[in-house]
Amino acid sequence: MEFKEKLKEYQIYINNKLEEYIDTIDCPEKKLNEAMRYSLLAGGKRIRPILMLATYELFKNNIEVCTPYFVAMEMVHNFSLIHDDLPAIDNDDLRHGVPTNHKAYGESTAILAGDGLLNYAYIVMSNDILKEYKEEKVKVLNEFSKEVYQMIIGEFVDIECEGKDISTKLLEYMHKNKTGALIKESVRMGAILAGAKDEELDILTKYAENIGLAFQIKDDILSEIGDEKVMGKPVHNDKEANKSTFVTKYGLDESINMLNKVIDESINILNDTFGNRCEFLIELAKYIRDREK
Repeated sequence: MEFKEKLKEYQIYINNKLEEYIDTIDCPEKKLNEAMRYSLLAGGKRIRPILMLATYELFKNNIEVCTPYFVAMEMVHNFSLIHDDLPAIDNDDLRHGVPTNHKAYGESTAILAGDGLLNYAYIVMSNDILKEYKEEKVKVLNEFSKEVYQMIIGEFVDIECEGKDISTKLLEYMHKNKTGALIKESVRMGAILAGAKDEELDILTKYAENIGLAFQIKDDILSEIGDEKVMGKPVHNDKEANKSTFVTKYGLDESINMLNKVIDESINILNDTFGNRCEFLIELAKYIRDREK
């Protein structure tokens, strides 16, 4: 199957599964539930759950095992987006070409919708563990919890560093956590759930760390030269907020060079261990490099 067809197949599968979560039945908290669903189902590339499924399929085929875990990952990712868009942080009006959560539902509801998604993620995973206890599921839950906190650390450092000339080390630390933590964990979760060997998990982790870094570098490049109509959100907003990015630190040309180098390294890492088995993950790395939104 061609990469684009497989990518679309994953996206459809993921979106259909996400539809099954969070009811909007008539109840006192109906508006809160609607706000949670609004962001969860707003679209996006679904990179994190795709990484989880594609990694799992390196070893096994029954991807439905991953469903509670990629649902949880998307819930936490969207929690972070809701809070990131708030007036107190990035103050963005658009996300995926539609009004951000606080613009659609009000700031107080948006804050609670983010909180709701964060906590619902743990309900979804723990329900699955209670249904069928397995050690690898507990390990995944434990790792997930730690990486979610690391993501929050990254967001905090990002805010604290606005308008400052920070070191290369701090810039990389910030983005390793803010963007890289959940991307890395998506790959590790897929591998752990599939019973990957320790050495295989180590290789996949290195790949995931590389594409997490690449994802952030590309985001910074798009924030500088992207097409607002294609991206569905404003460009130049990082510059206007005096944020520390790879482009502000290294310049546009060097950032593009860094992006290409990191992607090449991630491809070589996989090829050396998995060969033809990892064709989709290799193409996904290229997709991250070449994306326009």
